[in-house]
Amino acid sequence: MARIAELVAYPLKSNDGVALDRAELGAAGALRGDRTYALVEAGVDPHEASVGGSGGYVNGKREPAVHGLRASYELAGPTDATPTAVTLSRPARPETGTAAGERIFALPDDGDALEAWVGDYLGYAVDLVCEPDGGLPDDRTARGPTVVSRATLETVAGWFDAVADATEMRRRLRPSVVIDDCPAFWEDRLFADRGEAVRFAAGDAELLGVNPCQRCVVPSRNPDTGEAIEGFRERFVRKRRETLPDWTESDRFDHDFRLMVNTVVPEEWWGSSLAVGDEVTIAGVEPLDRELY
Repeated sequence: MARIAELVAYPLKSNDGVALDRAELGAAGALRGDRTYALVEAGVDPHEASVGGSGGYVNGKREPAVHGLRASYELAGPTDATPTAVTLSRPARPETGTAAGERIFALPDDGDALEAWVGDYLGYAVDLVCEPDGGLPDDRTARGPTVVSRATLETVAGWFDAVADATEMRRRLRPSVVIDDCPAFWEDRLFADRGEAVRFAAGDAELLGVNPCQRCVVPSRNPDTGEAIEGFRERFVRKRRETLPDWTESDRFDHDFRLMVNTVVPEEWWGSSLAVGDEVTIAGVEPLDRELY
């Protein structure tokens, strides 16, 4: 029986995650507090900006220096990852003339100070933005938790000599839910064809798996240094095709640079919770309500 092995929220988008034993599903179905805050270039509207490399978000897709920042958090509660304070540390950066350092910022009160401190490190002005209702995920339609199996993380880590283990691969891929007691690529069972969803139960909730996640440049980079693995995408695509299970076949899986599953949480399940150790069971494929996705 598949079970939840890890729950991880990312209170400050594109920065370190925090492990939770139990997490409430908040507005729009995201883990409560997940990606509540984000950094964008000064003056950018986070709801209009692209999350891609040319967008206004200060993320690993467009700003490798983000990988040098370390973050830890004080949270609103044991099931709510909304940060009430964040401790940021940065390395010395000769390009911008900034020294290594560490600061604690209360949130939201110290937002201006955080903007100035990070902007000094990056060499350009940034804004700290907040979205308490549903957070600021990359996929603005499928806002539920992203899901991958631990066996998948172990398998994909083994494709690259530069990746130490499954934990490092998890940090590169940044899922919200890691499933155990199942084979590699089990999560591919959680999506079907276009116009369909896979309903599955986890904890107190029912979720709909809708889409295999399209990857970007971030998994190719060391999560601490930003150093990229040469030829990462090409090797990933080749190995993904070589190990593709029969159950992955779907018209949503239209290329091999996809891994992890995006989900939608129907509104009636907002406020329910997931916990480490909860069983995950698949109910079946059903038509996908266009209002949901």
